[in-house]
Amino acid sequence: MAVHDVLTIGDPRLRQRSAAVERFGGPDLLALVEDLRDTMAASDGAGLAAPQIGVPLRVVIFGITANPRYPEAPPIPETVLVNPVLTPLGEAIDDDAWEGCLSVPGWRARVPRWKRLHYRAQDLQGQPFEREVEGFHARVVQHECDHLDGVLFPDRMPGGFPRG
Repeated sequence: MAVHDVLTIGDPRLRQRSAAVERFGGPDLLALVEDLRDTMAASDGAGLAAPQIGVPLRVVIFGITANPRYPEAPPIPETVLVNPVLTPLGEAIDDDAWEGCLSVPGWRARVPRWKRLHYRAQDLQGQPFEREVEGFHARVVQHECDHLDGVLFPDRMPGGFPRG
C-alpha cells in the first residue's frame, strides 16, 4: 500500500484520544493496516499505532522477527489489535528496560511497564480475541496502546520528559 511519514513529538495529533473502530472488514480498515505494516517495516519499528500516521482510530500493529533497534528482543508474532483493552496481571513492574519510539526520534529511556498483561481486542473482522503476555511482548503492547490515548513514552518516565 503506502509508507507514511511518522508524526513526531510536538504534533498535536499525537496527543489526541483515538476513536473506537465501529466498521469492520471493509477496504478502509484493511488499507489502514497495510499502511501501518508498510510504515512499520520501512522504519524498523517493533510496532505502530494509527495515530502515529495521523489516523485517530484505535488500531495498532506490532511484531518482530529480528529488529536492529531491539537486537536482543525475542520474536513477537505480527498482531493487529483493534479497540484493545489492557489489564495488568499482578503488580510486578519492569523498570529496567530501554524503550524508544518512532514518534520521539533520537530518544531512548528506561520506562516502567507492567511485566505481565492481559489484552483483549477485535480482529479486522470484528471478532474478539484475548491473550496473556509478558516481558518485551507486554512492553510493546503497552507502548503502542498508549498512543491510542495520546500518551508518549516520556510521559511514563519517572520525572517526566526532560526539559532543556
